[in-house]
Amino acid sequence: MAHKKGGGSSRNGRDSNAQRLGVKRFDGQFVRCGSILIRQHGTRVKPGTNVGLGRDYTLFALIDGYVKFEPYSQSQKQVSVYVERVGAREKTAAAN
Repeated sequence: MAHKKGGGSSRNGRDSNAQRLGVKRFDGQFVRCGSILIRQHGTRVKPGTNVGLGRDYTLFALIDGYVKFEPYSQSQKQVSVYVERVGAREKTAAAN
């Protein structure tokens, strides 16, 4: 038994800050130039049309427009930004 209750506690009690990774803007959302779309470690999602890749693999918009997630290959995705909303006409045509 320990003589004092906090005998070994001086080496404990620390934690690192959360990384706050993940998707910040979703499919169909309007974004301004420079907006962060995804924070990631490595290229889990590839940059598509009008999307830049930062030094820390952050994806950001190069123009004002609408976010679109697209397949890059069978197992990977890419994110693009288009001036016009992609897929909006297809949805309205299917509804009529």
